[in-house]
Amino acid sequence: MTISSTQLFVGIDGGGSKCKAIVVNQDNDILGAGISGPANPLHGFNQATHSIIDSTQLALKSACLDHISLSELTVGAGLAGVNLPSLFEQMTNWGHPFKHFFLAHDLFIANLGAHHCHHGAVIITGTGSCGFSSTDEGELLVGGHGFPQGDKASGAWFGLQACEQVLLSLDDLIPSSLMNKALLAKLSCDSATDIVATIAGENATFYAQLATIVFDAAEQGDQIAISIIKDGVDYLAALAKKLVTNASYEVKLSILGGLSLRLQPWLLAALSPTLQRQLVTPLSAPEFGAVLFAQGKLHG
Repeated sequence: MTISSTQLFVGIDGGGSKCKAIVVNQDNDILGAGISGPANPLHGFNQATHSIIDSTQLALKSACLDHISLSELTVGAGLAGVNLPSLFEQMTNWGHPFKHFFLAHDLFIANLGAHHCHHGAVIITGTGSCGFSSTDEGELLVGGHGFPQGDKASGAWFGLQACEQVLLSLDDLIPSSLMNKALLAKLSCDSATDIVATIAGENATFYAQLATIVFDAAEQGDQIAISIIKDGVDYLAALAKKLVTNASYEVKLSILGGLSLRLQPWLLAALSPTLQRQLVTPLSAPEFGAVLFAQGKLHG
């Protein structure tokens, strides 16, 4: 059966490490998906727009729809960074190649995807970290201040903590950790000096790739790694409480992002019984939330 482009929607979830795109039909069946590079305009407008186009083309190709022109597509996009008004304006003014391009910040589409409605709360823990809630009382955005000055309990933050603690250990200022050997091997280094030379000037994406070192060590009982995770989840628990406290009803809360599966058992232990009850599995991924957003905008 031939599919008309008028029956197609594209959902974009653009973050600091990658850009995900899906193509869905009028029944909201996912026909194809594509992943490209970073799409946070804070780290480069040209890179972000390239990733949006590239991931869309890859999604069309995976759906065997690469004969469809971009100019025929309705796109919903949730991007990290566009909570900053200047970046939202820059992306809004982009001369995009699509028929329609509806823009929101990544937390908005994540919340919509997780709960299939505007009411709810989400915490994203990927390369960066941030929290968002939408209730009868209004919207609340907490965190998302960027790395290294913010984004606590994110992949980048965990990776940076690993580097800091290993350097302290190699200087004999704190006990040795299972993270020492793992980090040295990951970076192909032999000493503290080598580590410093390797990590100098690196960005959030680089540090996020080191986050698993902390979780692997903690799951083997390493006390330094455990203390890092507990510090991170204490922040996330405070963030969760902040997001839902002012609502007059119990708000459903989901945790999303590349670290969500590894963080969730630790986070559950840090949450109050009420917040544990409010924590739910997301219904859909953020890119599907972007589709719902585009459909809502197109149909009023």
